[in-house]
Amino acid sequence: MIERTPLLYLVHRIPFPPNKGDKVRSFNILRQLARHHRVFLGTFVDHPDDLRHVEQLSEWCEEVHVVRLSPGVSRILSLRGLLSGEALSLPYYRNAGLADWVRAVISRHGIRQAVAFSGPMAQYLDDPALQRRIIDFCDVDSAKWSQYAADRRWPMSWLYRREGARLLAFERKAAASADASLFVTEAEAGLFTRAAPEVADRVSVMQNGVDAAFFSPEQAFDNPYPAGGPILLFTGAMDYWPNVDAVVWFCAELLPRLRERHPDLRFWIVGMNPAPAVQVLAGEGVVVTGTVPDVRPYLAHADVVVAPLRIARGIQNKVLEAMAMGRPVVISSAPATGLEAVSGQDCEIAHGNDEFVSRIFALLADVALRRSMGGSARQKVLERYSWEAHLAVLERLLVDAKGVSAPNTNSRNHRS
Repeated sequence: MIERTPLLYLVHRIPFPPNKGDKVRSFNILRQLARHHRVFLGTFVDHPDDLRHVEQLSEWCEEVHVVRLSPGVSRILSLRGLLSGEALSLPYYRNAGLADWVRAVISRHGIRQAVAFSGPMAQYLDDPALQRRIIDFCDVDSAKWSQYAADRRWPMSWLYRREGARLLAFERKAAASADASLFVTEAEAGLFTRAAPEVADRVSVMQNGVDAAFFSPEQAFDNPYPAGGPILLFTGAMDYWPNVDAVVWFCAELLPRLRERHPDLRFWIVGMNPAPAVQVLAGEGVVVTGTVPDVRPYLAHADVVVAPLRIARGIQNKVLEAMAMGRPVVISSAPATGLEAVSGQDCEIAHGNDEFVSRIFALLADVALRRSMGGSARQKVLERYSWEAHLAVLERLLVDAKGVSAPNTNSRNHRS
């Protein structure tokens, strides 16, 4: 029997339960790591409801260190970055207790390998005892901040532009000190290597996956929707700005046009922690649910699932989950980046307002088309989006029990 090696796993938000995009990815990484390693997890809890899930992490972790994080207090503390000249994201996730625990647990258990999930957690990887450091950036967060700046007035436009520039400087420094940097799509990896060409040979792609057994159309779910007209559905954490922007834009620009032809059409926004800008959308033809115990019944009985994201890039878990459930999905070009799907067959990829509306109209008018596209979407997920296959990239980048480097899979052209 091969002895499992100790490994440090640092995550900016508790990776359980997997009920929002980043936690789906971080949890599946945890589950994969636990198969081959003794995992020592350091993480933050930014919502009181998540505290009750800490004990369950012992199923995958040998030791867990949890830091309570108050978003309001942390935002204030992050302003220290204006004095230090660093990105505000770094002091937001800086905690002396976590830093002390990292040093102690590395020393106590002879840990030589570490995985940091999200860029800011890389600030804890400077211990000289570590011989292998891997950062899962997921997306290029610095680019998101720069993109936010374009839609804001001064002074927020200045602050976001500053954050984008300072965070990119940190990302480049962290990637230069790491043995590998992971991104969710080739497009994100390419964006980063163009900004940081000095680390191009240490950038890899690790795509998102989906639990196709859990998200399966073969399961029977009661219909959560009251009787009425066709249902358009959007799912996601509704305090996440790209999701907020998506539904606000959809309701303002597209929904009125859709309801001209389908006055009884209803748009359901299903997801936890709806921001005030989302809550005010509830009303004529729009339902905002907040947290639901299980998103699958809503997916199973929706006529069309929409993903009109304008800011978030790369493959979205919400899209893969809807496809796994055999639903027809209309996606804007941003979240379709990197998605291995054929538009018009596995999903609909819309470029611009008119196309988005026309694709929805076509699906609502044709039950057979919806059924065919949903079936094709499900098959695509089964063929291309297994978590096990994609996460094998991470395991190959880690070292074995004797401390010998894994085979070189650092090229961003590597495909699982």
